[in-house]
Amino acid sequence: MKICMVTTFYPPHTFGGDGIAVQRWSHALARRGHEVTVVYDAEAYRTLKGGERPIGVAAQGPGLTIIALESRWGAVGTLLTHQLGRPMVHRRRLQEILAPGKFDAVVFHNPSLMGAPEILGWKTGAVMAYMAHEHWLVCPTHLLYRDGAPCTERICVRCTLQHKRPPQFWRYTELLPRAVDQLDLVIALSHFSRKKHHELGITRPIEVLPNFVPSPAMEERTLPVDSPHPGPYFLFAGRLEEPKGLDDVLPLFAGAEGPALVIAGDGTHASVLRSLAQGYPRVRFLGRVSPGALDALYHHAIALVMPSKGYESFPLVLLEALAAGTPFLARNVGPASEIVAATSAGVLFDDPTDLAPLLERMASDPEFREALAVRARPAVAEHYAEDVVVPRLVALLEAAVARRAGL
Repeated sequence: MKICMVTTFYPPHTFGGDGIAVQRWSHALARRGHEVTVVYDAEAYRTLKGGERPIGVAAQGPGLTIIALESRWGAVGTLLTHQLGRPMVHRRRLQEILAPGKFDAVVFHNPSLMGAPEILGWKTGAVMAYMAHEHWLVCPTHLLYRDGAPCTERICVRCTLQHKRPPQFWRYTELLPRAVDQLDLVIALSHFSRKKHHELGITRPIEVLPNFVPSPAMEERTLPVDSPHPGPYFLFAGRLEEPKGLDDVLPLFAGAEGPALVIAGDGTHASVLRSLAQGYPRVRFLGRVSPGALDALYHHAIALVMPSKGYESFPLVLLEALAAGTPFLARNVGPASEIVAATSAGVLFDDPTDLAPLLERMASDPEFREALAVRARPAVAEHYAEDVVVPRLVALLEAAVARRAGL
């Protein structure tokens, strides 16, 4: 098939897991012989980073074409697109790329600054699919998170202003519902995410298709024998933002004795966390690390700690840890319980009071840890490996193509 991936963010112009996930999907489909085109907005990233350009370039590969959209409009174009829900700057270029007859399927991934919702309803002659890496369809901030806790009440304008974003008044029109109704396929990354979308007004059927671990990561490989940290440690990996929940975990590492907490990642909440961790000698901040270095950190950690207080759609870090043979401890919010049920390689906690004894047991009881760790890689291979998940997307797209053709 000829497939176009439409996304706001794509490595290296990305802030977190959604851009990395799109890259993994794109390379996995190309490895299977599909012709994949990725189109994304490099300006959106630079606008949100204050003009900063990322290090590196988009990874190319056989069967893969990468198109980064840019113009002279800069932040003004990004703001207009956000406010009007239409491709105000790149309309002509997007129409050329998505012209009828060019693709069998167009898959949207976080298209918020690409001109959605309007472009979701364009007539391209192709199957139009949407993969919900976050909760943008039902939440202006994408997060379903307000006042330090998951959102339970629809007060979107006030919440948007609290997140220091301008309200999107098109959300109170029929523009988005009409566009969603014209899609051929909507995909959520977890049963939890599907449930939330339905609870918050998406009435059409939604398929569930999780994130996956790329085949190269599951192949037999030699990981570094030497640990990247001098002593036992727990690992946190991800963006340093308030909803990630590290604030109430740091005090558990206040004493001088015991395993360290190694934090790999950066974000707008980093300075707050560093300030909170002053006087905690067992907390170490690494900043952003390369994928190779992160793989070694996963492999040698006692366990990954994922204390997210918000609704993740499907956390990639849990799969990455399991693929390295490392169990996890995750706050019982969102889809973490689904991954525990599927793998039996992680443990859930509700708050730091519950987490403290789990950290102690994981560090001091090797049999307990090993009973979880031994299940990690086999469970990923069974449920979340590229060879398991990617063919399911291909089957969904092929079925939608056949429906469009009346077959």
